[in-house]
Amino acid sequence: MACHMHALRVRFRLAFVLCALLAVLPALVPSATAAPEKKADASAVPLPSLSATTTQVASGLRRPTAVVAPDDGTDRLFITEKSGTVRVYHPDTGLERTPLIDITASVDESGNERGLLGIALPSDFADSQDLYLAYTALPDGAVTLARYRLDDSRLEPLLSQEHAEYSNHNGGQLAFGPDGNLYWSIGDGGGSGDPFKSGQRLDTLLGKIMRIDVSRACAPLAYCVPADNPFVDTPGARAEIWLYGLRNPWRFSFDRADGSMWIGDVGQGHWEEIDHLAPGAGGLNLGWSCYEGLEEFTDGDCRPGEQYTEPVFTYSPYTGGCSVIGGHVYRGRQYADLVGGTYIATDYCSSTVWALRPDGRGGYEQAEIGRTPTQVTSVGTTVDGEFYMVNDLPGGLHKVSFAREEPTCRVDRTVRAWGTGMTVDLTVTNTGSTPVNGWSLEFPLTLDQTIVSDWNTDLTQLSNVVRASDATHNATIAPGASITLGYLAEHTGDTTAPPRFTLNGDACAVGR
Repeated sequence: MACHMHALRVRFRLAFVLCALLAVLPALVPSATAAPEKKADASAVPLPSLSATTTQVASGLRRPTAVVAPDDGTDRLFITEKSGTVRVYHPDTGLERTPLIDITASVDESGNERGLLGIALPSDFADSQDLYLAYTALPDGAVTLARYRLDDSRLEPLLSQEHAEYSNHNGGQLAFGPDGNLYWSIGDGGGSGDPFKSGQRLDTLLGKIMRIDVSRACAPLAYCVPADNPFVDTPGARAEIWLYGLRNPWRFSFDRADGSMWIGDVGQGHWEEIDHLAPGAGGLNLGWSCYEGLEEFTDGDCRPGEQYTEPVFTYSPYTGGCSVIGGHVYRGRQYADLVGGTYIATDYCSSTVWALRPDGRGGYEQAEIGRTPTQVTSVGTTVDGEFYMVNDLPGGLHKVSFAREEPTCRVDRTVRAWGTGMTVDLTVTNTGSTPVNGWSLEFPLTLDQTIVSDWNTDLTQLSNVVRASDATHNATIAPGASITLGYLAEHTGDTTAPPRFTLNGDACAVGR
């Protein structure tokens, strides 16, 4: 579904001004279920020194799509399956054979992206036995939010959005925010290139994240719209809308500590993006389909005078990715001294584990810290904040672990810039104990930069992804030894050095 793009970098309005709010701090707005945090400074651990691994703990799931944990003292996990069932896993007894919930008679699972897509549990679940499900409904694939009453197996549809023309881009994430309201994402209606121009329209729920109060009803609605939703007084707008300009926000989450919102928005074909929004930041326009990531989208829906919110992280599918799987900020206890306050996400195709952390200067540290099993569809947490993942095919549940593993390479950078040109010298040091025999160094460039020539390497630029391979004379890097390579680039204003590197697939420490 890739579309032709032109590399016009624009300046966005930053949605995030108070970066200190997002630094690794003690809990500011703890949820009722947040475990007490270990007092540790995880920011002292450089992201390239982190390693994420997974251990499979259950198999036999049929295309799982989401995983949540009820705060009812049982230590269970609830796992949704695409066909319309919810399975239960317990760490002591494993995966139960009989589904806890079966709404297959109501679910349209035709096409790869339709089915039972999301689940959320209210804070009073232990008493009410009510939970919330997002699914595509029979007979026409309408994206639907419903309450399920577990005590009498009753499904109560609350809100739906027509979605018949295409089977993809249904979104489907459900999550209760720190304000107690329920948030729900829906994609732009599918197809390619936002054919309905849904992202920028306020008269449809397509391409949006909604915010509603499901604890009460405001007739004729089966729910209430919070009075402070951003478009309640906008003529012609759907009052449920919280955020707009989204393509397919498959997974989003709230940081337990500060209430900020992280969104993984699946791209068209050139850019996957992650957004990070301050608590209560409703009404923002995240850009689609005027922009895909930071790049203007050819024939996109751009409107004069509109302000767009910049993503905090983008990556190109040229790295092997295809669909970002938004995750969570780690707020558990077991690995608090390593990854506390760090956002973890992955990609359905590349299986790369991305780690992001505010750097305290308005930007974000970033690193690739491992690989997940193939085709992960969702990241979930236990009540205590530990991580699990489910993968689509062959259908497993995996527990996530973190460790400190010092990188075996370091890259130091020297930038010299002038006018519209710049040179970048990279010194690659083997900090490991074994020789590197043949190497490939990968790193991203900003959209403002285009490489003109290189030295001491065979360099290829694909979109913003650069692959630099060894030259004959520097193919071997002995332990403790270094090699130098570099490039000449044209720029249109941004002379930022590459922020991250991998050498033969392993993350490198980044020096000066």
